[in-house]
Amino acid sequence: MNHWIDLLTDQIRHTPWLEWLGVLLSVTEVLLARKNSIWLYPAGIGGSAITIALFLEVGLYAESALSAYYVIMSIYGWILWLRRAGEPPVKVAYATRNEWLITALIAFGGWGVIYLILHHFTKSNVPVWDAWVSSTAWAGTWLLAHRRIENWIILNVSNLFAIPLLFHKNLALYAFLTIFLFIVAIIAYFDWTKIYRQQNQSSISTI
Repeated sequence: MNHWIDLLTDQIRHTPWLEWLGVLLSVTEVLLARKNSIWLYPAGIGGSAITIALFLEVGLYAESALSAYYVIMSIYGWILWLRRAGEPPVKVAYATRNEWLITALIAFGGWGVIYLILHHFTKSNVPVWDAWVSSTAWAGTWLLAHRRIENWIILNVSNLFAIPLLFHKNLALYAFLTIFLFIVAIIAYFDWTKIYRQQNQSSISTI
């Protein structure tokens, strides 16, 4: 037990400042997402940009690509969430059947495609694990951009598998970040269901 504690302490002690900054921005992003704030996107863009460099360095190629995807989806989501003249913002809602089909395609189809790329074109020693964490996170982020409540469930599937992977790659700080994100996502799920009910009550009262 002491060996593992010492190993973990050593990992944290030697964590570079850039990793601390990336984690701080990621924590800020998820807290803002929980509050349904549009400012989650600039924080996410900054955190993801740092993560790309760090994950490439340790050979997590799919998760690095995932972070690049986060940057793109953050820009897309930012635009989607903005209030435009004469247009209402995208409301929090449950995913439709078609959206679930798209989510499944991203998660399972992406898993297969990413695995093949990692297996044949990179030196990854965790292609199955890395591909699954990334594809489920892609799917969850797509739902988040559309403000679908279930995004928190899918993102937590990714988080659950990411935690041991990050410890395996000696990224203890990111592993603890992911544990934190897992807990926050559970809370956020219930927060968003509350927002959804409030929206419906407001709609009924205006009829």
